[in-house]
Amino acid sequence: MTELTRRRFTAGALAATGILAAPAVARGKGKPRLVVIGGGPAGATVAKYVAKDSQGAIDVTMVEPLASFTTCFHSNLFLGGFKGWEQITHPYKLASYGVTHVRQMATGIDRDKREVTLADGTKLAYDRLVVAPGIDLKFDSVPGWSEAAAEVMPHAWKPGPQMQLLKAQLDALEDGATIVMVAPPNPYRCPPGPYERASCMAHVLKAKGHTQSRIVIIDPKDRFSKMAAFQEGWQKHYPGMIEWMDPKMHGGLKSVDPAAMTVTTDLETIKADLVNVIPAQMAGRIAREAGLVNETGYCPIDATNMRSKLDPNIYVLGDAAIAGAMPKSAFAANSQAKVVAMMVRGELAGARTFPARYANTCWSVIETDDTIKVGGRYEAKDGAIAEVEGFVSKPGEDAATRRQTSEENIGWYSGITADIFG
Repeated sequence: MTELTRRRFTAGALAATGILAAPAVARGKGKPRLVVIGGGPAGATVAKYVAKDSQGAIDVTMVEPLASFTTCFHSNLFLGGFKGWEQITHPYKLASYGVTHVRQMATGIDRDKREVTLADGTKLAYDRLVVAPGIDLKFDSVPGWSEAAAEVMPHAWKPGPQMQLLKAQLDALEDGATIVMVAPPNPYRCPPGPYERASCMAHVLKAKGHTQSRIVIIDPKDRFSKMAAFQEGWQKHYPGMIEWMDPKMHGGLKSVDPAAMTVTTDLETIKADLVNVIPAQMAGRIAREAGLVNETGYCPIDATNMRSKLDPNIYVLGDAAIAGAMPKSAFAANSQAKVVAMMVRGELAGARTFPARYANTCWSVIETDDTIKVGGRYEAKDGAIAEVEGFVSKPGEDAATRRQTSEENIGWYSGITADIFG
């Protein structure tokens, strides 16, 4: 066993027994240092709130190569023509709060030295580190598909060009086209996202009068988020257009062929005009290479504060974390980030801390003025984040309720993007 492996094994064993605790911060002449890797809903929120609420007492650096962030949440609305690209793209405005934004990729974490290595070789020392890298895609989880194949059969599950590619392909279809979506296995980013995406695709087809087109969803799951409300909405707005197939129906996905544009299951081979492959997922590379993941490919955390169970100097949050009953969503990441910001201020600046409370809501557009939602409140219980109160849109809700939910969705987006990006 190498020294590095032995150290990580020991840390993991201590964490499992509850012995591992946050070490004291060595106080020198300089300010305590927080480094945040990732500028999404989790990372940017932590950086902003630690800098803002510590009033300069903590040196906060956010490592994020992008100057502007295009959100995955509401990207389906771009696909469906409800929003423009500029409406889901947000420049960072965190400097006014005292955040130093380093526009580089983090390439490594030395947990012993408490240093983050950047792409140009620069090393950033930290007293506490927040790792919020989001997800990476498992390109080998779908037979026949690959990173190169994503240029033909896009995933569009990360911000940027992939969503623009998918929209261009969708907009180019003619009536009678067949769209196949390969849905991902649990756990993955944004549980209702694939089904909102199918709805937004159907909205585009319907608006163009493409009554002969169809969307086939090949799903490895036998249920999905807000299933009853989605299926009722599909029947109401897009009768006969969206076909959802669970494993009992399709028998299992065998392969995709980007050259032939086919998707083969145990039941049949479907010739498609557009294929959207959303593969299995895992924590972002930097978390995996730093040894912060377990056998699931995601990062185990302390439910009371989002601290890594494998390193007491590191917090992991957002899509990369194993957050119990909380889904991987922007709302959840923002909620977790505020807990982490409080904990970091407590450790580095002596601020008061309180028991962690988490919340989430996920809205999904089915059609214009017909939006559904799911969410809840969460607390740490028995070593995991557990739901203590939940809600979900139900079939049969009246038009006024769905219209109000649509307005909530738009208002929430405006509020949370301002909260995250400044």
